[in-house]
Formats: sequence, C-alpha cells, structure tokens
Amino acid sequence: MEFFETVAKRYSHRTPFLDQPVPDADVRKIVEAGIQAPSGQNCQTTSFVVVTDPDLRKRISEVLSTPATQTAPVILVVLSEHVVAPCGMAFEVEDYAASVENMLLAATALGYATVWMDGMTKAPAACAAIASLLHVPEGKTVRTILPLGVPAEGGEPKPRKSFEERAHYNQF
Repeated sequence: MEFFETVAKRYSHRTPFLDQPVPDADVRKIVEAGIQAPSGQNCQTTSFVVVTDPDLRKRISEVLSTPATQTAPVILVVLSEHVVAPCGMAFEVEDYAASVENMLLAATALGYATVWMDGMTKAPAACAAIASLLHVPEGKTVRTILPLGVPAEGGEPKPRKSFEERAHYNQF
C-alpha cells in the first residue's frame, strides 16, 4: 500500500476480529516500525510486549473489556521508561506516541486493524493489573495496548476537519 493511501485508510478498530492468526513475520514488521520511530535524544524509552498466549489475552480482555480485546489474536502492549536525556528533559510520552503511530500505520499497510487504547490504560488499576499479568519490570509503565488482527468487518476513518480549518501559513 502506498504511504499516503495507508495514512488515509487508517482507522480505530473497536469491533471484533476474525478468528485468524497474524503471522509472526507481520507482527515483527509492525513492532519493528515502532522500534524505528524517532526518540528524543535517542534515549529509546519505548519497549513492547507481544501477547499471543490465549490465556494472557483473555486476562487482559477482562481488565480492558471491549469487542476488540476479546477477539484479537495479538495484543501489543507498549511500555515506556522515564529517562532524563542529556539535555535534562524526558521524552517518554513523545517516544511512545511516535512508536504507536508507526505501528498503527504499519498494521494498516499490512491489511490489519488495531486501535490505540491508552484512555483505558491511564486508569491506575488497569495499568497495574496489566503490568502484573505481564511481569513488567519496575521503572516501566504500561502506556497503551493495541489489539491487532484481521477485522471481522471493515471500518472507515472518522471525518477530519479540512486543511483550511486546521493548518495556517505564517500566522494563525
């Protein structure tokens, strides 16, 4: 799929997935896209847990119960680590966000669907429960999950405001 077509076709998939595995080669390409994302001062604060075990996926879906989590053959868990860069600033939020966007686009380009579920993981209890299930080391934070698979039904991106409403040259 051509890059701009991929960007235009990406949507947030919240409904069920087909009972169809995602080949490990494709999972690796998607996670590699996340690894290749820009990182503030190259601190590389983002890491990933690929959850394919059916029991773990079920337990995650009990914490974050949606049709997507309940049926996804793969759940990608994105973690961040608070690191102060040489410049004295931390970029963990920017790093994980850039990684996730690359992964969303990679999934779309390969014909899969997913959704960025960080709203639900911001609840401290949900974050702690997922961290416990996955034995996430201290110092790393569960930022989001991406349920991944072949959608049972296709979806469409939500309408966006026009370029003229959102972009301005030289001044607002």
